[in-house]
Amino acid sequence: MTSTADHLHNRLLALAQNLWWTWHPEVIRLFTDLDAHLWRQVSHNPIAFLNQITPEQVEERSSDLVLHSRINHVFRRLNEYMEKRKTWGAVNGSNLHNRQVVYFSAEFGLHESIPIYSGGLGVLAGDHLKSASDLGLPLIGIGLLYHQGYFSQKLNIDGWQEEDYRDLDINTLPMQTVTEPNGQPLVVSVDTRIGSLQARVWQLQVGRVRLMLLDSNVEGNSAEDRELTSRLYGGDNRLRIRQELLLGIGGARILQTLNTFPGVLHLNEGHSAFAILEEIRRVMEYDQIPFNRAQRRVSLYTVFTTHTPVPAGHDRFSPELIEEHLGIFREKLGLSHDDFMALGRVNPTDASEPFCMTVLALKNSRRANGVSAIHADVSRRMWHPLWPERPEIEVPIGHITNGVHVLSWLAPPMHQLLETRLSQDWSTRMVHPDVWEKVDEIDDGELWETHQSLKMSLIRFVRRRLFLQAKRLEHQEIIQQIEQILDPDILTIGCARRFAVYKRGDLILSQIDRLERLIRDDHRPLQIIFAGKAHPRDDQGKKILQRIAKFSYNPAYMRRVVFIENYDYNVARHLVQGVDVWLNNPRRPLEACGTSGQKAILNACLSLSVLDGWWNEAYDGKNGFAIGDGGMHNDPDIQYQRDAESLYETLEEIVIPCYYERDISGIPHRWVQRIKRSMQSLGWRFNADRMVKDYAERFYLPAASATSVEIK
Repeated sequence: MTSTADHLHNRLLALAQNLWWTWHPEVIRLFTDLDAHLWRQVSHNPIAFLNQITPEQVEERSSDLVLHSRINHVFRRLNEYMEKRKTWGAVNGSNLHNRQVVYFSAEFGLHESIPIYSGGLGVLAGDHLKSASDLGLPLIGIGLLYHQGYFSQKLNIDGWQEEDYRDLDINTLPMQTVTEPNGQPLVVSVDTRIGSLQARVWQLQVGRVRLMLLDSNVEGNSAEDRELTSRLYGGDNRLRIRQELLLGIGGARILQTLNTFPGVLHLNEGHSAFAILEEIRRVMEYDQIPFNRAQRRVSLYTVFTTHTPVPAGHDRFSPELIEEHLGIFREKLGLSHDDFMALGRVNPTDASEPFCMTVLALKNSRRANGVSAIHADVSRRMWHPLWPERPEIEVPIGHITNGVHVLSWLAPPMHQLLETRLSQDWSTRMVHPDVWEKVDEIDDGELWETHQSLKMSLIRFVRRRLFLQAKRLEHQEIIQQIEQILDPDILTIGCARRFAVYKRGDLILSQIDRLERLIRDDHRPLQIIFAGKAHPRDDQGKKILQRIAKFSYNPAYMRRVVFIENYDYNVARHLVQGVDVWLNNPRRPLEACGTSGQKAILNACLSLSVLDGWWNEAYDGKNGFAIGDGGMHNDPDIQYQRDAESLYETLEEIVIPCYYERDISGIPHRWVQRIKRSMQSLGWRFNADRMVKDYAERFYLPAASATSVEIK
């Protein structure tokens, strides 16, 4: 008979095995209450946590804190969630249930304990899966398992970024080996001119959604190929094409082995575009039809989302690399080398043009989209040469603006406030504007107090992280002042991003004298928290990061300007939940969407941004702050100067006066009114439930209806 201790431990393990727990704070609170120190020590990984705490310790701690009923309650909630049949997807997506949406992405950001993401693209993909789960939309994710993830970031005493790669402990990840119908572990293979690539397959459960991850570290692969899925976005083009072969062709073959055939192929960025070709090959073989007919058929149910507004950001491969890796596959399709290369060329007859993955995806997708309205304009202009006979406005690239998975990013105290003041079921109805109208009825003091408590939590988190950074660098001045660093009563700006040049992370440092006056103002000061990584090979990005880090080391500013190392899901969550203002200042129009600001507005934080990406659609003059008026100068230096001037003017004339205008109780009513306007006008629009519903209604359902259509 199972003891009570084993019973509780097993229920916690069942919760840990489904990433549903990552967006349910009552589960996270359970692990925190059991042992807060251990929970932090294992980077909020429940399996690692349970590996280090015995069932008897769980039982003893549960008895002391009366946790038994809470454990049983959340366990029942998970089961009810998984068994629920009347979901939005069941009612509205009935023609998807026999042939599912298959969602390919090179990275998935689901939680800090599963570091197989680098940034926005991966977090967007993770949020897409979570909302598909909540909506009950039948979807399978396909990705790669990176044994060393992206990289851990450390700064040296000069502020220069150093990269550290560490192997994941597979035993602490909530994954199961995928098996074939005969019970054997599933291994897929892709033949190339220089041998076969093989990968085993793991499965993560993300609520109701399955995520399949390919892993090349298997016997039978060469030593080089076993390292293929070690790191995210590392290596040269040869490594990249082999990763993308596994992701696209290998990923599509997972489904075939499991007798699962897609109703929709959704490619999140061009990395997985080879999946289209494998699906064409399958249809050719299954229906005994030629390439052209299979190509037309597959395009009907292929959806492609592009995220990259910079031409250099699209993967391109030489003819030699293509032939080396896809020559055997090309022969199975019955295509000549030139005809195959033409699939990935803007100009099919230009022998000097490399093979572009985005071109392959655009040419073979009936439905394609950018991730904001302005990004769609940029994409239509960029890819107009593919459709030279059409006016630019008619280039077939639409847009579905990104949204964020609200429950993953909303702070628990804010969730509790909204549940109390909006309605118990507000989170299942968040796409309806009327749900958010009741934000106006929240007492200003209550909303402000909730925000201030989150801000204090952020400051405590930052101080802990800074102490560890300073201790490693033997930076005694920071260590000695750690309890004075950051003040909860001071206007706090969050500025966290990938340090690419076009994102201009150091724009606020463009006028040091002016910034110094703002930081050291006796009556209305400001403070800034920076975070972010530069790509390991981007020295220009590293220099921008270094400039900020060195500025934060200056004794004159170190209490008011900080840089937090190793920006990840956890750091992002703390920042968007606790800062007063979220700063985003890319060079317009190079920000495809920029979803971090969407996470911040949910937590009573105001956006201060260039009118690019989502903010270009969202800003109404009263729900945040804008840098510039949307104008663009051809000279990036002039644009930089103009945006810097606008940033300072907006801070000095609007943001700072509004924040520090208080009543006798210390409440900034005008500021809180902007917060309410922000949440009311933006909460229902910029969430992942709305985004996934848009994909379902506009793309998935029409595509799935066309799956079985025969084109004569």
